Amino acid sequence: MRKSLLVAATALVATSCASLPAYEPGDSLPAAPGAWSSAPASTGPYEAQDWVNSLDDAQLTSLIDEAFQSNPSLNQSFARYRAARAAARVAGANRLPSLNAGLDYTRREPNVGSGSDTFSLGLSAAWEADLWGRVADGANASARDAEAAAEDVRASQLSIAGLVAKQWYALTEAHLQTELAERDVATRQSFLSLTERRFARGLVRSSDVRTARSALASSEAALASRRRSEASTARALETLLGRYPAASLVSDGDFSELDPLTAIGSPEDILSRRPDVRAAERRLEAAGLRADAARKALYPSLSLSGGSGTGGPSAEDMLDLDTMVSSLTASLFGPIFNGGSLRAQREQAEANAEAQLQAYVSTVLTAWQEAENAIHADAILETRVASLRQAFEEAAEAEQLVIRQYASGVATIFDLLNAQSRRISAESQYISARRDRATNRVDLYLAIAGDFSAAQSADPAALTGE
Repeated sequence: MRKSLLVAATALVATSCASLPAYEPGDSLPAAPGAWSSAPASTGPYEAQDWVNSLDDAQLTSLIDEAFQSNPSLNQSFARYRAARAAARVAGANRLPSLNAGLDYTRREPNVGSGSDTFSLGLSAAWEADLWGRVADGANASARDAEAAAEDVRASQLSIAGLVAKQWYALTEAHLQTELAERDVATRQSFLSLTERRFARGLVRSSDVRTARSALASSEAALASRRRSEASTARALETLLGRYPAASLVSDGDFSELDPLTAIGSPEDILSRRPDVRAAERRLEAAGLRADAARKALYPSLSLSGGSGTGGPSAEDMLDLDTMVSSLTASLFGPIFNGGSLRAQREQAEANAEAQLQAYVSTVLTAWQEAENAIHADAILETRVASLRQAFEEAAEAEQLVIRQYASGVATIFDLLNAQSRRISAESQYISARRDRATNRVDLYLAIAGDFSAAQSADPAALTGE
């Protein structure tokens, strides 16, 4: 009888299977074009390259490596991934039999007469035959959750690398703006001295001196603001790196020259490249599996349980095989009435799967939007940088001309201050435009999920021995 039950259970398991998720993106996604609508003709299929190294900034590369070791948000993602893997192992264990051992001692003391002892040693086993694949669906759903958590780690890596790069460029801009403000203060001081000397010789009025002093004070106030901004930006970057925000980090370089866009791939590539899209796809699969499992919970289930034990009035009886008693029980049961709970759980799981489907579609559309925006902005920002560079150079030449005119008494101090203000404004805008273009290039690499070596060295699967 026992052998027949085991054979029957094995046959039921062999014929059962875990269904695939019932929810697919299907027609929910719009058809993707073969190339980006905003891409220049020079671009082509995606080619793996280290985008961090392509920025040609050794200090930035070092800072990203540092962030990968110490950033708390990234470390939090790794912890969540480990938790998801453990949860997947828990769910997978439900597909296997459970085996437990027990050791009991009982002492009975009646009101009259002597007491008695009972010793027992036993093993018990239980197993639910997965007739319809419900248990397998739950285990596979948890496995998809773990895969999604691994993609979340990769998305966090990409995000942290991008944040460090953009904050580094913000610090570079802040330092260049501070240097510009310092040069402005020095220039204002020099022209205040010149104006005071000319006033002493009776060549200008006292109002010119006061105007020069006012311009110097305004420049000193602007310098104080720039220094405050630079310190705040440094602290933000140090926090990303997991350092104490002491504003000790300094960027004393300049922006690197950017190469033209070439191998950026197509919209279709994003579906397999971007970790947030892959994570959304895994969660969609998990939601579909859970919806299937909720439907199968309405079907009958078969469970097997058994046990063996020995015992008696003395401890030695636990080792006496003649006292062994064994049992095997097979139970087939199905839900009849539960107040609609199981059907409500099925409807809930199906609604969650539908919501996850829409979340997947939204993630893909957002990814396409981010990539198109960054590609489109790259050419525009390149033109803007070139125009502002010309504006700055022309303003600098005009300033030098007015300086000579003021020294010879042809131009007024207001002509000089206006020329200086135009040059300072043009140079400041030129610096900001270069930062905007560098930041947009980073946004583009994030949008197309570009490769970089730091992420490969901190792969979640490699770090956990998968």
